[in-house]
Amino acid sequence: MTTDVLAAFVSVLADVLEDQDATPPELAARMRLSRSHLDRMVQAAAGERPARLRRRILLERAAYRLLTGGGSILDVAVEAGYGSHEAFTRAFARAYGVPPAHWRGRPDRIRLAAPSGLHFHPPNGLRVPARDEVSSMDLVCSMIDHHVWLLGQMLSQAARLEDEQLDRPIEISVEGIDAEPTLRSLLSRLVGQLGMWHANLAGQEYDFAVEQGESVQSMRRRLDVVGPAFAGEVGELCTANRLDELIVCPGDSVEVYTAGGMIAHVLTFAAYRRTLVAGALHDAGCDDLDSGDPIRWIS
Repeated sequence: MTTDVLAAFVSVLADVLEDQDATPPELAARMRLSRSHLDRMVQAAAGERPARLRRRILLERAAYRLLTGGGSILDVAVEAGYGSHEAFTRAFARAYGVPPAHWRGRPDRIRLAAPSGLHFHPPNGLRVPARDEVSSMDLVCSMIDHHVWLLGQMLSQAARLEDEQLDRPIEISVEGIDAEPTLRSLLSRLVGQLGMWHANLAGQEYDFAVEQGESVQSMRRRLDVVGPAFAGEVGELCTANRLDELIVCPGDSVEVYTAGGMIAHVLTFAAYRRTLVAGALHDAGCDDLDSGDPIRWIS
């Protein structure tokens, strides 16, 4: 609960960083909390009360402005919320050990000691430390989970379209990966990509013929099976640190890949195809799905 309040406070703080007149009660009101409750929660999560945390962030920004800007010290002081050169000089000297004019001549660190690790991040943002430890394995698995989920969302939207919309050629301005792509062929290949590699990992044959003129309902049924199965196989490979394991692909010419290379291949080509699908869905009137950016999923 305290980390949730801190995250919400950081969002509000970033929003009002340019507003020198924003008061602690106003910040609390934005979060629909009392001033005392906000003080207790932020103090517990960050080790600083909100007003002190904000003052420190503004002083760190002031130090950055002194280092990179050409304005006067008074300009920097006003931007940091101080009413006079003298008040800013006293506060800056307490924090950095020397007056701002001296610091500007011989600059030192910008970041001040902070129990939370939350700091000003140039040019106008905040840097918040990680709340949880996230491994590279977690990231890879989250990206696969996001891909499977997003493909399901795309299929749900495609199910509302007519055959003419599904089979309409998608024009691309550069040479593409797929010959004469359509919404139907791209979606079927996206599902088929998961099915193909799942079959390989399971020691089975994959029948590419299923992708010829496949219905969206068939794609959905296949995804419901191969999506979770492939995600589980990737999770097992990551957990066991087997990403260097070799995968042999028989055919006219035998090719050998690492498991890590296979996963990178899936995500790379999936991102390309999903982008085309997202554009085709939008052109077909399905505009309630974003471009497939995983940035909100992995957070």
